[in-house]
Amino acid sequence: MSVPSVITIVVALASFSGPLSAQATTRVPRTLDGEIYDELVGVRVSVLYQPADSLTAKRVRDFLEGQRPLPGLPDTLPNDVRAVVAHSRAAFDRLTGGQVPEWGAGVALPSLNLLVVPGGQGRSLVDVEGRRVLRHEWAHLGLHQYLGALRVPRWFDEGYAQYAAGGWELSQAWRLRVLLALGRAPAMDSLTLQWPRERANADAAYLLAASALGYLLHESGDRGLQLFLTRWRDSGDFEAALRNTFGVSSGQLEEDWRAWVRSHYGWLFVLSRSAIFWMALALVLLLMLRSRHTRNHERLARLRATELPDFPAYWEADDPDPAPHDPSSRVEGPS
Repeated sequence: MSVPSVITIVVALASFSGPLSAQATTRVPRTLDGEIYDELVGVRVSVLYQPADSLTAKRVRDFLEGQRPLPGLPDTLPNDVRAVVAHSRAAFDRLTGGQVPEWGAGVALPSLNLLVVPGGQGRSLVDVEGRRVLRHEWAHLGLHQYLGALRVPRWFDEGYAQYAAGGWELSQAWRLRVLLALGRAPAMDSLTLQWPRERANADAAYLLAASALGYLLHESGDRGLQLFLTRWRDSGDFEAALRNTFGVSSGQLEEDWRAWVRSHYGWLFVLSRSAIFWMALALVLLLMLRSRHTRNHERLARLRATELPDFPAYWEADDPDPAPHDPSSRVEGPS
C-alpha cells in the first residue's frame, strides 16, 4: 500500500459519528454550501453533484458501475451506494463532519452507504490515483455491507480496502522495514480506535495495514479471504474466523508479519531502494573514477619523464655554426 508514491492517501471513517450518521435517515442534503445538487442515477450507484461537475459525476458513475467484483465478496456488493462529488471544502466537511484532514482524498461512510470525494478535479478524479481512491472507498462499503453490523478492526478495514484497490507497492517495503527497526510502526490494535490524522503517521498506518493483509493472503489469496469473511459473518467472531481459516490469532499474526517483513526485506533490500544508497554509490563511483584518472595521469607523467626526447642534446654539434661540408675535400696526412 502509491500510496504519495508511498500509498494512496484516503480516509475512511468506518465508525463515523459526525452529524449525518447520528440521524436515523440515510438522506443526503440536496443543498450543500449554497448549491443545489443534481442526481445521476445508476444501477448500483447514484452520484450527487453540483451542475458544474456534471462530466466528473458521469465519469465517477461509469467507473463505479463497471467495477470488477471485490476480493472475497459476492459480485453484487456494494449496491445502493450514493457517491457525492463535493464542490467545495465546506460541502465536503458538511458531509464528513469536518473530521477529515486536509490531505484526505476520499471518505467512505458505511453507516450511510455513502462515498464522498472532492469535486473540482475534473479528469484527475478518475486518473490512476483517482481510480485507486474510488476503488478503495468502494471496497470499504462492500466489506461493511457484507459484514453488516459486525465491528471491523481498523487495520483489517484499511488493509482490505488497500488490497482491493491494488495492494501496496513493493517499493515501499523499505519504509516499513525502517519503521519496524526504529520502533515507529504502530501496533495493529492501536489502529482500532483512532486513525492517525498526521500525514506521516497515517502513511505508516496505511502501509502497516496493507502489508499485513498482503502477508495474510500471500498464499491463500482470494479463496482464503472468501472463506475467512464467510466464517466471520456467520459466526460474528473475528478471532475464531481468523484461527479457523489461517491458524493464527491476531496477536500471532502480528508477530509473524513482523518477522516476515524482517526476513523478506532486510537491510540490503532497504539500502538497494534508498535514495541515500544510490547517492552514496554514485559518489563512490565518482571518487573511484577520479582516483583512477589521477593514477593514470601520474603514470603518464613518469613515463614521459624517462622517455628520450625527440631531439636529444647529443645530436647537436659543439660548434654552433659549423662550416659546410665539401664532398671533394679530403684530409691530407703528413708528407
